[in-house]
Amino acid sequence: MKSSKKMFAKVLLLLLSTTTSMFAQDKDSDAVKAVLNQYNTAVEKLDITGTEKLFTSDSKLYESGGNEGSYAHYLEHHLAPEMKEFKSFTFSDYKVDVNVSDEYAFSPETYNYTVVVAKDNKEFKRKGIATSVLKKVNGEWKIMISHNSSRK
Repeated sequence: MKSSKKMFAKVLLLLLSTTTSMFAQDKDSDAVKAVLNQYNTAVEKLDITGTEKLFTSDSKLYESGGNEGSYAHYLEHHLAPEMKEFKSFTFSDYKVDVNVSDEYAFSPETYNYTVVVAKDNKEFKRKGIATSVLKKVNGEWKIMISHNSSRK
């Protein structure tokens, strides 16, 4: 009888730890999605002010075959000047899958986007794909690596 009680206790403990781990993963997954959503929302608003807080200081960005350097470099030399040229930027059909492993999260993303250029209202529609690697830094998820590309 004692051995069956011990076995029951072990099974119960295993179930509780698994449930707790799954809850923690869901919480982290939601937090990762929130960071990615904050970034996408800023791009859609054409206001990327403060987005550097979403990235690690040693972040790496890769876009359509090019190494864009850190987010700070990408922001200054690519994203900010580009945003000034746009009338609008919208995402659609956005899908993300988050896999959390300890202090890292891996997030493949797929989406469509439409850009309207301010000077002539020219519209560009593209299919995009990205892989983001996030790291938990002082309890907050931050984008460490972002690699994206697009096609017509």
